[in-house]
Amino acid sequence: MRFMNKEPTHIVLIGAGIMSATLGILLRKLMPDVNISIYERLDKIAAESSDVWNNAGTGHSAFCELNYTPLENGEVDISKALEIASSFEISKELWAYLTEHHFISNEIPFINDIPHMSFVWGKDNVNFLEKRYSSMQKEAIFQDMQFTCDQTQISDWVPLMMDGRVDSELFAATKMDIGTDVNFGLIAQSMIGHLESHEDVEVFLGHEIKDLSQVKDGHWKLEIENLSTEENKEILADYVFIGAGGGSLPLLEKSGIEESLGYGGFPISGEFLRCTNDEVVNQHEAKVYGKAAVGSPPMSVPHLDTRIINGERSLFFGPYAGFTTKFLKNGSYLDLPLSIEVHNVWPILVAGVKNIDLTKYLIKQNAQTREDRFEELLAYYPNAQIDDWELTVAGQRVQIIQKDKDEGGVLKFGTEIVCSADKSISALLGASPGASTSVSVMLEVIEHMFPNEMKTAEWQKAIQEMIPSFGQSILDDASLCMKTRERTTEILNLRKK
Repeated sequence: MRFMNKEPTHIVLIGAGIMSATLGILLRKLMPDVNISIYERLDKIAAESSDVWNNAGTGHSAFCELNYTPLENGEVDISKALEIASSFEISKELWAYLTEHHFISNEIPFINDIPHMSFVWGKDNVNFLEKRYSSMQKEAIFQDMQFTCDQTQISDWVPLMMDGRVDSELFAATKMDIGTDVNFGLIAQSMIGHLESHEDVEVFLGHEIKDLSQVKDGHWKLEIENLSTEENKEILADYVFIGAGGGSLPLLEKSGIEESLGYGGFPISGEFLRCTNDEVVNQHEAKVYGKAAVGSPPMSVPHLDTRIINGERSLFFGPYAGFTTKFLKNGSYLDLPLSIEVHNVWPILVAGVKNIDLTKYLIKQNAQTREDRFEELLAYYPNAQIDDWELTVAGQRVQIIQKDKDEGGVLKFGTEIVCSADKSISALLGASPGASTSVSVMLEVIEHMFPNEMKTAEWQKAIQEMIPSFGQSILDDASLCMKTRERTTEILNLRKK
């Protein structure tokens, strides 16, 4: 520890979403005497990026998301898919532990069985999907994947998508029956509810961090406003984690740490068509992902998506990308302009020039009419009726722009951990796959913050109690992969093979 305090260590978590909830759970296990304070600007837990309406809930496991398996030099690179798939298994391990010990409830299931499928048409895309399948089948974590070019078989899997097709067209699909739909907002609420049952954990809703700075002795001073009373207070913390979704970048800039220099943000909003016809909703049971349009961000991969929201079944199609200068759905239109400072102007400009296709894509998306959006849906559901669908606004994501010494500025589509040299403050930036990999990412944050403690037998044992595969590789050990999956499947009451 940095401080030899007589008082317990005080850790502040900014944001009450899935990331802070996960970090709080892990820290409470590893450091039973720690004091944890969670500050959330909104008046509800997990009401931004983790909210069930703002998050696709896919349980990103790389079963169906084609953007995680790019074609490079004629070969399909599945390295990213392997990383994401193994991370999601680790997330399920923690959720199983919490469920088994009644720390969180699955009475209203936060995770449900929904097959994950990839669906393509056209000779080149069919060849790509078959090549992808061949590569992924070699790995134990993907060994249950099915592939077919047979229209009858695809019709059995997703009849809604095949009715009205031309028989002469070429189609292909893969299917993983062990796919899931996840309500990350419900998980976060349950986790934080459990944390609140401890006297040394406090949750402050409707409180906004206005400023933060490091004082001479190494502590962090946070200036906080109670938004309901407009009262202000200052607190000191030993460690700070900024997990505020799109709001993380402005707070990281306010921290003044050297590691924050060169980072910028590019906000992208999402919209979906939601089916209002229950008869149609009940004819489709899968999360079916296609290929993203040229120039579009990875989060804009089109999908016809069965969701289970608070026990009720829904059907969505999208996303349709939009642009706003807000960094949060409940943010300010000044978020983007206020985030631009001397240190990130050049990286932002360079990244903008290099991503002209993305700019054109966003302009085109924002100009779409209702009929234009419906036309895209017809490619996945040929017999759709426009009056059965309504537009709904989803969450806000901020793609990270990072300074690069060779290229000037790079637009990044993953998640990024930024940690100060003295390990006292960490921030999580970026978007997809985000929530699905929350446990792996938060373990990495803990390793950044407490590198020496992470090496101790005591901490290793505590983590292994929560995550039995910790310290091993489910990618290298097929039997461990199957054992881990079977255990979490049983505890979380998911589909068995």
